[in-house]
Amino acid sequence: MEADQTKDKRVLVAMSGGVDSSVAVGLLRDQGWDVAGVTFKLFCYGEEGRTSKACCGLEGVRDAQSVARRLGIPHTVLDLEELFRKTVMDDFSREYGRGRTPNPCVQCNTHVKFGPLLSWARQNGYEWIATGHYVRSVRTEVGGESRVLLERASDRNKDQTYVLWGVDSEVLERTLFPLGDLDKTAARSVARELDLPVWDKEESQDICFVEGRSYVDVLKESWKPDHPFFQPGPIENTEGEVLGTHPGLAHFTVGQRRGLGLTHPTPLHVVRLDPRRNTLVVGESAALLKSGCEVEDVNLFAPTSYIEEGLVDVKIRYRHEPAPARVQFRDHGFDVEFVEPQMSIAPGQSCVIYRDDRMLGGGRIRVSSMVSVS
Repeated sequence: MEADQTKDKRVLVAMSGGVDSSVAVGLLRDQGWDVAGVTFKLFCYGEEGRTSKACCGLEGVRDAQSVARRLGIPHTVLDLEELFRKTVMDDFSREYGRGRTPNPCVQCNTHVKFGPLLSWARQNGYEWIATGHYVRSVRTEVGGESRVLLERASDRNKDQTYVLWGVDSEVLERTLFPLGDLDKTAARSVARELDLPVWDKEESQDICFVEGRSYVDVLKESWKPDHPFFQPGPIENTEGEVLGTHPGLAHFTVGQRRGLGLTHPTPLHVVRLDPRRNTLVVGESAALLKSGCEVEDVNLFAPTSYIEEGLVDVKIRYRHEPAPARVQFRDHGFDVEFVEPQMSIAPGQSCVIYRDDRMLGGGRIRVSSMVSVS
């Protein structure tokens, strides 16, 4: 959206203290927006302080405050710790306890970062919100209706549409994404030109509440020591033959190859976790090829008829290149049938639908196709 169209608008920018959100503030300010920043407090910082790379750690708060001072904008720290615990951390441990692979960033964006931010913004006189996500927002006609859709960023390596499928469409109507046409190098250049203190800050890679630890360490904080997922059990191949013993299902996810503790002529991967029998099912890479999946907890940005009318592109994990597929809706979700079988479709992960690089909707994978395709 051009600055001359919005010069009288006020925008509240979510600031993590990293390069991207800081650049978003600088760009909007220079485009004539009346900008303020807000940083979320999402967990108790405790003794560690979460000070290194975590996007929402104590260091992030301090860096965001420093950037706000440099750019001359108001800044607020908003305490969403309880909401974060209930909707993200509890979901993380609950999903692992079902033998599924959750995506906490999707949950955080869906339930914490966007809706509450817009609500707080409106209560305080801001008409718009903005973030430093690498996505593009476009208004277009879909199925005879005018809608705002998210379009994949120009830098495909940084595109973050995949983690935003759960955000309410009404929230996206009031959200700006200034970095959609930039790549990381360009963003750092802008940050340096603006003399921002974070211009060379290392990028956060870990999930904020996991940072520097294993998932098992995090689960130990939520579960009792006698939780079934910490108990040893059999490792079976896809034919039901016992190959060994695992130390607890909490240590494994679908597609995992390392750390199985098995000697085998060919590489083996985790094919399935069976919590009912406390069994880890492994197989060769061909066993990970699946023809489709069933999806639940759906959020759509386009009519079901528009999505079903032809081929779409479907993405099943963050680094997965969207693959051609057909989608059919049912009462509480949709089924995906890929044109070509796909590897490592993991229950609990997000399944996101695109057409012409525009995100049409998404949901959580309930189960992959039961029959492997060789």
